[in-house]
Amino acid sequence: MKRNSRLSLALHALGHMAVEPSRPRTSTEIAEHNQTNPVYVRRVLGLLRDAELLTSATGPHGGWLLAHPPRNIRLADIYFALGERFMRPDPTGEDNPSECLIERELRGKLDDALDAAEATLIDRLSRVSIEDLGKVLAK
Repeated sequence: MKRNSRLSLALHALGHMAVEPSRPRTSTEIAEHNQTNPVYVRRVLGLLRDAELLTSATGPHGGWLLAHPPRNIRLADIYFALGERFMRPDPTGEDNPSECLIERELRGKLDDALDAAEATLIDRLSRVSIEDLGKVLAK
């Protein structure tokens, strides 16, 4: 998985949070651990807060906390909260009258294949909780 993807960052951060769910994590701490910028961390984790998977508090004892027990947060929940689609090309096909018929047909076939692949991905992500990720660190 790309180290700089939103999904990678979110899964990594929440996997660590699953080990100590009552300990708030700061954006700076998460950023340093993921070799990225705290502003980027806040943007990504803000999407998870909006989806009610995380809570956040400001101040000297603030930070990010899981909004639910780790066993109740599925990787699919995180995937959906980030609003990303699996390997989607730029959506230029149907609105582009100059697109040739072959390209339009290929786009339809590709979309069908990607829909099937994404359904498989979501099914598998639904079977794994962040608690499962955290168990790797607890060993």
